[in-house]
Amino acid sequence: MGILDSATDMFGGNNQAPIHDTRSRLIQATLSLLADNGQNGGLHGLMERFQEVGLGNVLSSWIGTGENVPITPQQVQEALGEGNLQQISEEAGLAEDETARQLSSLLPEMVDSLTPAGHIPRGGLGTMSELLTHFIGGFLK
Repeated sequence: MGILDSATDMFGGNNQAPIHDTRSRLIQATLSLLADNGQNGGLHGLMERFQEVGLGNVLSSWIGTGENVPITPQQVQEALGEGNLQQISEEAGLAEDETARQLSSLLPEMVDSLTPAGHIPRGGLGTMSELLTHFIGGFLK
């Protein structure tokens, strides 16, 4: 199941009741991390953390229009930091190592999808509501 399918199912986009499986909860927690109104500063804040640990080029590749540089689960743990990874793990109902493993494929896909022009929009990516609309609206069109 792709990210758009999960987002749509999670919020009832197919006229079904929302599905609250692990993948959906992980997507929701990750969108919260990327949202401008989140406690972590949105994608700009995430970029700062990636740069601090020497992974700025990795995140920049996801934003850019070229190939996405892969990230390992260990790099995800390093970049997000213990507090963020623990919070996302709790929200998703996963162990931290499993969260990092899933985020190593999910984060590049989500960031790439949210930055189709190859840069972070000046005002950021938007609120959680706007990010959900991006995924669900793009799927339903």
